Amino acid sequence: MEQEKLPIGSIGWFDLTTVDADATRDFYSAVTGWVSQPISMGSYNDYAMAQPENNIPVAGICHAAGANTDIPAGWILYITVADIQASVDSCKKMGGTVLTDIKAFGDQAFYCFLRDPSGAAFAVFQQK
Repeated sequence: MEQEKLPIGSIGWFDLTTVDADATRDFYSAVTGWVSQPISMGSYNDYAMAQPENNIPVAGICHAAGANTDIPAGWILYITVADIQASVDSCKKMGGTVLTDIKAFGDQAFYCFLRDPSGAAFAVFQQK
């Protein structure tokens, strides 16, 4: 099944990386009604948080471990871009900071965490 392409510049996803993803999952489930879907990370689970009516994931809650060890705490939005390398290069040129290398998201996309000059962290996301 082919993934639907998101328009360039759209917000494609939100993740929250935290030291206690289990407690954070429980908090957001109680406050928002989201239903958690475990995503195995080997020795622990991260979570896709889904709408209760249709089970469609709308956000992720992740442990600050493994590939997410250096990701700052807080909600991270993923902005869809046309060319992830060009976005990384522009970030550097415009005074931002590259927080991670460009990584593959399975066979669907590439992503990279960045920080803008004001200090706000975000991610860019290029679909294949």
